[in-house]
Amino acid sequence: MTAKLINDCFVLDKDRLPHNEAIGILKTRVRPVTETGQVRLADASGRFLAEPIVAPRPIPGHDNAAVDGYAFASSDYDFQKGSALRIVGEATAGHPYQGKPASGDAVRIFTGAVMPAELNTVVMQEDIQIEDRGGEIYVLIPPGLKSGANCRLAGEDTMPGETLVAAGTRLRPQDVGSAAAAGLGTILCRAPLKVAVFSTGDEILRPGKTFVEGKVYDANAPMLHGLVAMTGAEAVDLGVLPDTRSEVIEALSEASKAFDAIVISGGASQGQEDHVVPSIDALGKRHLWQIAIKPGRPMSFGQIGDCVVLGLPGNPVAVFVCFLLYVRPVLTVLAGGAWPEPTRFPVIADFTQKKKVGRREFWRARLVRTDGKLRVSKFARDGSGLISSLREADGLIEVAEDVDAVVAGELVDFIPYSEFGIRPF
Repeated sequence: MTAKLINDCFVLDKDRLPHNEAIGILKTRVRPVTETGQVRLADASGRFLAEPIVAPRPIPGHDNAAVDGYAFASSDYDFQKGSALRIVGEATAGHPYQGKPASGDAVRIFTGAVMPAELNTVVMQEDIQIEDRGGEIYVLIPPGLKSGANCRLAGEDTMPGETLVAAGTRLRPQDVGSAAAAGLGTILCRAPLKVAVFSTGDEILRPGKTFVEGKVYDANAPMLHGLVAMTGAEAVDLGVLPDTRSEVIEALSEASKAFDAIVISGGASQGQEDHVVPSIDALGKRHLWQIAIKPGRPMSFGQIGDCVVLGLPGNPVAVFVCFLLYVRPVLTVLAGGAWPEPTRFPVIADFTQKKKVGRREFWRARLVRTDGKLRVSKFARDGSGLISSLREADGLIEVAEDVDAVVAGELVDFIPYSEFGIRPF
């Protein structure tokens, strides 16, 4: 059986990896791991498409009317003066006109109805007059109507063989609508990724429990559960692991047999009670540890068999930021999607801030409008435990390793939360 992941030995030759090198490692190490199967269109939104959706026929499949009115041949029409054409029948959606119009004939037509043979233009019903000429009914069409007006051509949306939706797309309702327009009843999708979520630390208290002095409530697990679910994966919270290496090893070993990925917060550094990285080393292979970023330096990435393990710091801000930057794209690729690269928008900084050279920093920020210009304001405090900064921010300012300061009025790279799939409310 071919291994799902690239698990050859990897030697860390730097104390802290630059952000782009860490991204490069993640991109080369992960690949889709989930099974595929046919899924009904009604159940397909949010799933990852396993093969491209290709149009088997033109869409629309025939020339049709874009409005209610009268269809006629432009060759029978006087553009300068207008024309009076004899009405010989009617075409409605789903019920084409069965006759063959002669020169000078028009057909009453309704939106979506097939254009009768040889007729190529439609005049809107509110622009015409009807006249009875000795028992025959004529439509009086005003001048100035261009040939082909109000007519939708076969294939003008999509031609046969054209790719409607690419493989790896996380399906949106409009993508499913395209599959339906192509006549497909089911589409080949990836099964949802299965992700285990752990917290670690003897000081961690689960929300809902009575507060104990010296403990801290676990904000990470519920936050991670929601973030994982937003990627389309199935998240399962497996609780809090104690600061005991044997128990961490046992829990990770068992979870690796049942899940495609494990996301674990806390215990990520080099302290005496930090057991995540040594446990990954004991059970599998570690491909990445220590990134030259702020927040989130001690993030780790490895695997146990075919299960990916992503170790995050314990502070909620670092957990949130590292998830958006590294965990979200990894889970997306594992689930069958394309690596999601967030768009950076150049925005004017309304603040001045010094920075340490040699690491990439991601500052929580919000958009403000000053003097009619859109600017970005950095959250005043940088603490990794300030969950309030995550709530109040609109996104992240990304500051490269070689930058030592940002000065008010400069352009900075701003990544709105919406680029990570988090909608503003």
